[in-house]
Amino acid sequence: MRRQIIRIDEEKCDGCGLCVPACAEGAIQIIDGKAKLVSEVYCDGLGACLGECSRGAITIEEREAEEFDPEAVRGHLESQKQSWQETKSTAHASAIDCGCPGSASQVLRKRETGPAEESSPESGGIPSQLGHWPVQLCLVPVQAPCFQGADLLIAADCVPVAYADFHRRFLTGRTVLLGCPKFDDLEAYHQKLTEIFRQNDIRSVEMVYMEVPCCFGLVHLVQLALQDSGKEIPVTMTKIGIRGDILDRNQPAPAKAP
Repeated sequence: MRRQIIRIDEEKCDGCGLCVPACAEGAIQIIDGKAKLVSEVYCDGLGACLGECSRGAITIEEREAEEFDPEAVRGHLESQKQSWQETKSTAHASAIDCGCPGSASQVLRKRETGPAEESSPESGGIPSQLGHWPVQLCLVPVQAPCFQGADLLIAADCVPVAYADFHRRFLTGRTVLLGCPKFDDLEAYHQKLTEIFRQNDIRSVEMVYMEVPCCFGLVHLVQLALQDSGKEIPVTMTKIGIRGDILDRNQPAPAKAP
C-alpha cells in the first residue's frame, strides 16, 4: 500500500539516538552508529520522532510500504522488554549470585606518594585519584556510601583510555561511574541512574563522553534520569576527541523535573 512513513537520511544522521526513545513503537534503533527504521510495520507514519532530530535527518515521505501493524508493534515491544529483563537478570546473577567481589562497595583511602615512589617505574610518579570501588554502573549499589554529598563523574568507558590526564583533570574529588551506551543495557542504566539521583545527595554531575556518535546516548540517558528523579542538579558536559583532546565543554542549567 502507499502511505506516509519516515525516511532517515544517513548522511545527516550523527547517531545521537535522541529519536529512539521518541518512537513509542520502537521502530527506530541505532545500528552501526546510524538511526535505522528496523521494520516498516512498526512505523505509524505520524512523525513523533521528527522534532527530536536536530540535524533534520528524519522526514516524512509518501511511498509504497508495508501496512502499519499494531499487533506486530505489541509483540516487538514485548520482545524488547523481555530482552531487557534477561540482560538485567544475567548481570545480577554474574555480579551477585556468583559472589563477584566487584559488587562489594569499598571506600578507598587516598595513598600518600613519597619521593621514593614518585621515581619508581611501578607507580609512574602519579598517585591514583580513585576513592571508591566498584566503578562500573552495572555493579555499583544504588545507595553506595560514596554517593552521599558526592560530586558525580559519569564517563563513557573509552574516556580514560583516550584522555591521558583523566585522573587529575576529571577524577580528583569525584565519585565515578563508567558505562558504555553502545554495548550496555540502557534501560537498566536509566532506571538505576534515576534511583541514584533520587535516593542520594548528589551535589553535581560531570558528564564526559567521546565524540563518536553513539556515545551521545549516554548524555541523553543521564538527562532523562535526572528529569525522572525530580532532582535539580547542575550538570557539566565535556566531549573528548578520539585523539585525546577536549572538543567541547558546556554547563547547562540544572535539570528539572517535568
